[in-house]
Amino acid sequence: MNFDLTDEQRLLEDTVDHFLAAECPMPRVREHFDGEADVDDALWRGLAEMGVLGLQLPEDVGGAGLGLLDLAVVAEAMGRRATPGPFLEHVLGALAIDRAGDDAQRAHWLPRLASGEARATLAIAEPHEDGEIWLPEQWDLAGSTTLSGEKRLVPHARGADVLVVGLNGGELGLVEADASGLVTERVEGLDRTRRLDRVLFEGTPYQPLPGAQQATAALLNAGLVLLAADAYGGGMACIDASVEYAKTREQFGVKIGTFQALKHQLADMAVEIHPTRGLVWYAAHAFDHLPEEAAAAAANAKAHVTDRFVDIARGTVEAHGGLGYTWECDVQFWFKRALFDWAMLGSPNLHRRRAADLLGW
Repeated sequence: MNFDLTDEQRLLEDTVDHFLAAECPMPRVREHFDGEADVDDALWRGLAEMGVLGLQLPEDVGGAGLGLLDLAVVAEAMGRRATPGPFLEHVLGALAIDRAGDDAQRAHWLPRLASGEARATLAIAEPHEDGEIWLPEQWDLAGSTTLSGEKRLVPHARGADVLVVGLNGGELGLVEADASGLVTERVEGLDRTRRLDRVLFEGTPYQPLPGAQQATAALLNAGLVLLAADAYGGGMACIDASVEYAKTREQFGVKIGTFQALKHQLADMAVEIHPTRGLVWYAAHAFDHLPEEAAAAAANAKAHVTDRFVDIARGTVEAHGGLGYTWECDVQFWFKRALFDWAMLGSPNLHRRRAADLLGW
């Protein structure tokens, strides 16, 4: 049995990685981080032309008809390059419309989302006294034909053409950007490569997605897997950056990479992140082929890999010494990305508890 990527998936991985290295190098990431634009239009068009935005969508709506594992390969490359922009929520929004929408909704939105002409986002988190709640069984927002309430930490809501909104009972609804009573307020998050908004609905009309009961769990699972893939890519970038710095930085007239303590630290970091790729691949494979295992595998991948990413990013800052704590050092982008991946769609502790329940522990 082959547990590796196929040749086609390897080619996809290399193609996306080379594109991002050329079109979005670290100076461009920094420009986006420090700037005010939500989306790098040239980068977005490039991803659309490569077919990346519709990988998971059927071919009859302009997609590639591929699986979540293929999408995870792209997410991994995005994490490695700290790529800015609305990729995660866009592909999840499109997935929700594909799986839960009726024929008219699919025909209207999916070709435009696959081509990048329109952008989607996902509005599911709601305020709670202990923070935000993420899970479908916790959603409270409801309405018959209109919505009134609040969603928190909505990625790139400003500029999105359609919002997929989580509703009470695990239902989903579509809200168009020009709908009356829709207000977005920017939230200043740590990771400015992925902007967040607070969304208010004040008698806002929406369309229910009729197949939500069958699609909502899959939507959550896909999001957890893609966050884990992003975290793996970011963790590997941290290792590469730390090793390169150790090979060039000198103290006391020698390269710091010759110091035994730093060698051990880098080795420990590598051992922490390298094996986690298997968790990501298996969770994506389970989503595509083993639905009975998909939820637990996705929860495990999200919990473990995003936790490891935070540890690796912290170790990367330490490995860069005083430079690692400065604004001028690129390490900050991965550290802040690690915190985003850790928190988005729920903390690792939340999903460890879910995995234990799903597995009957």
